[in-house]
Amino acid sequence: MTKTTPQAQSSLHISQSVVETIVTETIREIDGVYALAALQEKGAGMVRTAFAGDAVQIDLGVILSLTARLRDVCEQIQQSVKDAVQTMAGITVSKVNVYVTGIAAKEE
Repeated sequence: MTKTTPQAQSSLHISQSVVETIVTETIREIDGVYALAALQEKGAGMVRTAFAGDAVQIDLGVILSLTARLRDVCEQIQQSVKDAVQTMAGITVSKVNVYVTGIAAKEE
């Protein structure tokens, strides 16, 4: 006779701050990004995450280098952030919105 026991249910919760840290560190490694920047909305930080079910939408503000090809750098940011969050946290990324809030006039 085989006895069946119910499996214990477990869960894993990853905080918004962990996702935001992954995003921040990923962006710092991308050529053409001068700095992170605050989003335009009052009280918004540089990275904002919004969870909907099992997916997350990420909004972030950046200042790009004057010599950067804006479209190429933004596409690289989107792909790199999506890949990093999905790989490291195991969370599906539904969208990455990049807001270019400025251009750095000179490199430091």
